[in-house]
Amino acid sequence: MPAALTEAHLADPVTAHMRRDFVHLGAGQTVAEALADLRSRQPPGRIVYFYVTDADGRLVGVVPTRRLLLSPPDRPLAEVMVRPVVALPDTATVLDACEFFTLHRLLAFPVVDADRRLVGVVDVELYTDELSGLGTPERPDDLFQLIGVHLTEAQQASPLLSFRHRFPWLLCNVAGGILAAFLSGLYEEQLQRAVALALFIPVVLALAESVGIQSVSLALETLHGRSPTWASLLTKARRELLTGLLLGGACGVLVGLVALAWLRQGEVALCLLGGIGGGVAAAAVVGLAVPYLLRLLRLNPQVAAGPIALAGADMLTLLVYFNLARWLLVAGA
Repeated sequence: MPAALTEAHLADPVTAHMRRDFVHLGAGQTVAEALADLRSRQPPGRIVYFYVTDADGRLVGVVPTRRLLLSPPDRPLAEVMVRPVVALPDTATVLDACEFFTLHRLLAFPVVDADRRLVGVVDVELYTDELSGLGTPERPDDLFQLIGVHLTEAQQASPLLSFRHRFPWLLCNVAGGILAAFLSGLYEEQLQRAVALALFIPVVLALAESVGIQSVSLALETLHGRSPTWASLLTKARRELLTGLLLGGACGVLVGLVALAWLRQGEVALCLLGGIGGGVAAAAVVGLAVPYLLRLLRLNPQVAAGPIALAGADMLTLLVYFNLARWLLVAGA
């Protein structure tokens, strides 16, 4: 692995490492004209993608090599190119570029200025010299995994980089804790009428959070080397819901029986059964869905998924628990 992924280089501007001998094609050209243009110019270096610009040099699309070679000669590039194009701003750092590679899994990214004019290209050769083995289908995933591992190691080695990437997501937990206190205040009447409900809040939340983190871990493992889809998310969410109901029901029965034997209050036992059962099921679905949604939104789930899932699990669990308590206490009155 070249030195570009060391801690010292992660804060470098990506413009210091980009290639300026990139190939760009005109938006008004046909496939035949573009190919003739390429033959006459003999572009240097490894060609991965051909970027299409308008008359002012603004990036409007990208044409993969295979598509350019196999399209009819008279077809306009505007009909062949892919858009919108994922591009790096010229204010990005090497760290930002690394994250783009691991999230989008492309072999190169264009670099654009504030007016979206193409100023350079950064490709995966900046970070690894192992492109020669990309002939097998599994090789690209190994390559991007390798980049991700080195990126993670470099981030962990620097306290400032680690803080930058982890602290913003911890604000989810801060907000979740404040909202939990607010919710407890809204249901103060129920808590005063059945003080035992407050005694079991840590147990209810701990169970939901534990199952939520289990689901996050399993989802991250499932996503390793794969691209998520909405269809796969729905299928797995249904399975995780059933698993969560079974886990929540079993835990709810155990805690409810303990509460019944200890306090002799049937309403509290039922609240615990329903609150834990519903909260754990909801936490399981949230824990699975958050990593998938983050990946679908092109965000890194490794650092963000846990805090978001925990905050969501806490809110849903408390809502189920308190609303069930309100209904049972009103019915019992």
